[in-house]
Amino acid sequence: MSSALTFPFDAPPHPGATIEVAPGVHWLRMPLPFALDHINLWLVDGADGPTLIDTGYGDAATRALWERHFERTLGGRAIARIVVTHYHPDHAGNAAWLAARFGVDVHMTMAEFLTGHAILAQSSGYALADTVALFRSHGVTGDHLAALAARGNAYRRGVPELPARFTRIYPGEPLRLGALEAHVIAGYGHSPEHAALHVAGRDLLVSGDMLLPRISTNVSVWPAEALADPLARFLGSLEGFAALPERTLVLPSHGLPFRGIAARVAALREHHVARLAELEEAIGSAGAPVSAADVVPLLFRRELDLQQRFFAVGESIAHLNHLAATGRVNRAAGPDGTIRFARS
Repeated sequence: MSSALTFPFDAPPHPGATIEVAPGVHWLRMPLPFALDHINLWLVDGADGPTLIDTGYGDAATRALWERHFERTLGGRAIARIVVTHYHPDHAGNAAWLAARFGVDVHMTMAEFLTGHAILAQSSGYALADTVALFRSHGVTGDHLAALAARGNAYRRGVPELPARFTRIYPGEPLRLGALEAHVIAGYGHSPEHAALHVAGRDLLVSGDMLLPRISTNVSVWPAEALADPLARFLGSLEGFAALPERTLVLPSHGLPFRGIAARVAALREHHVARLAELEEAIGSAGAPVSAADVVPLLFRRELDLQQRFFAVGESIAHLNHLAATGRVNRAAGPDGTIRFARS
């Protein structure tokens, strides 16, 4: 997927250090306690202080690194504003902690702010019990379902708290990032209203999780929107990136900064088209309707840990929902209540 991309930087910054990727734009990397073991954060210089984009996972390891950055990178300066691209723990985990430390608001889209609070509070269709019920209805049973139920509120482990107030940002509108002005490009499917940030005057794109150089971002169905087609939303969102200039330097949340935005968008589209075709063919040759649990091994041909299985089921449902929404398969609940899919 990345053969047409170019990577201006050979390696990420060391823990507690930064790399200047463009004048006044600094790259930090923080650890994650998952198989995907890091997140990239960005500091943008400004006369009133730097703007921080994303905050890292809210655990002791990340906060210890932040203490080093307070001393070395910031040199006693205060962060002037915080922008969170979306509500996921690696992005929003330290938002409340940093906002309280520096007395600033967190800038987010409305849907991301409210969704994060719903998951933290286990309400509004975002409780663990709702996810367990959704997965059960899609054929997940036994140890996997028990392990998911035993997981508890995993979101709270990465996001101990969220700010009670925020400054709302809007897709299509300008947003001040220190000395730079960005425009917000909305992304859907990976999260409710992801905010990527395009700085046209510098040919920079902070892509968050919408464009990653080597992996396809997770696109899943969750219980509050059990019949949704987030894959269609994700593929539609790519239009907003495909039109950007080829010289654009993409600053992703995971992996290395890269150029080659059109090639990356094309590769992501091709990836999902191929997976959908493969899935449709498998359903047609199965001889009986299949559930999302049945197709996880087809879409993910590797050993998965608990967190990876959690996202794999959500993504399998998303691909099946897309096939159903486009009339390529039929969806029905059987006598046992399990939702299964068959060739139209």
